Amino acid sequence: MAVFEKTEYQERINNTKHSMAEQGVDMVITSDPANMNYLTGYDGWSFYVPQVVIISLDKEEPIWIGREMDVNGAKCTAFLNQNNLWGYPDDYVQTPLKHPMNFVADIIKKEGWTRKVIGIDMDTYYFSPRAFYVLKKELQNSKFVDTSLLVNWVRLIKSESEILLMKQAGKIAEKVMHTALDKIHSGVRECDAVASVFQAQVSGLSEFGGDYPAIVPMMPTGEKTSAPHLTWTDEPYKTDQAVNLELAGCRNRYHCPIARTAFIGKNPPAKLENIAKVTVEGINLTLDGIKPGLHCEDVEMIWRQFLAKHGLEKKSRIGYSMGLNYPPDWGEHTASLRPNDKTVLQPGMTFHMILGMWMESYGFECSESFYVTENGVETFAKFDRKLFIRD
Repeated sequence: MAVFEKTEYQERINNTKHSMAEQGVDMVITSDPANMNYLTGYDGWSFYVPQVVIISLDKEEPIWIGREMDVNGAKCTAFLNQNNLWGYPDDYVQTPLKHPMNFVADIIKKEGWTRKVIGIDMDTYYFSPRAFYVLKKELQNSKFVDTSLLVNWVRLIKSESEILLMKQAGKIAEKVMHTALDKIHSGVRECDAVASVFQAQVSGLSEFGGDYPAIVPMMPTGEKTSAPHLTWTDEPYKTDQAVNLELAGCRNRYHCPIARTAFIGKNPPAKLENIAKVTVEGINLTLDGIKPGLHCEDVEMIWRQFLAKHGLEKKSRIGYSMGLNYPPDWGEHTASLRPNDKTVLQPGMTFHMILGMWMESYGFECSESFYVTENGVETFAKFDRKLFIRD
């Protein structure tokens, strides 16, 4: 059963078709599982093989195409009429003899769409060069254009029902962060602490359960806190060691990332305390300054100017649009809080603002996931912003 009402999916489809018409595209083939979910409700761990949703201006419902054994999964999760669910046989799977895009091309021929302008996801994790080669070979009368982020941009402004799921993800994120901080002690193995985090993410709350986040817990220690995107080892935590915690709650594929830093011991180094103080003051100031009508670059400038007063600089972006997604990323790859991004903030947009200060041999992270309101912002999770001290 699809998560949302059919009317919401129909509105998403209509918005997508409007964007397609503006860009002169007759049909879009999207292989991004988040876009497939957004347009149809389909949710399965089947994106390791080619699968697509086709949306055409002259057809009311999209068409879902995936592995034959996954058709029943589509029946269980997508709102689509069963006539719009197509499964390719297993002899298409991982063989040099033919490719699932041969099957996709056959469906396009069957529908009489061979002379259309076709948009495809040229820059996505789930669409290979071979897939494009097969489509071009099979559909020589079609014109192909790159529409990698067309549906992603439609997803930018969330509905009330999407915001509700992200608020629930925020509640899970609070539990997840509490769990991580409770487990971080000298002598505890990193992997055991992370195992507790996974359990908290999936079990969620008594009122509603959790989902698997698109990114695994990132919990580097010691000098490794100077780098983002590191995970964990089986080494025990040690006294006088910092731990970065970039975690998330997830509810029906909708995310609330959250990051904090903890120090094991009673006397954190002065340099860590100082960077923590500056970062927390900066994130508070930046959140307070956000309101509809600002550009994404304006938000980053609040932080940039504050940081410059302390003689510091952060070269990477400080945030990005996020929400519904699958591994390996919860970001939507559209709006970013960085210089020269002219995206205008509107109510219903959702961002992860992560102010990670990764220095030469240490680091500090503090982040918030928020949505833009009529007057400012509201964070999805409520959690102290500070350097946490553990024993």
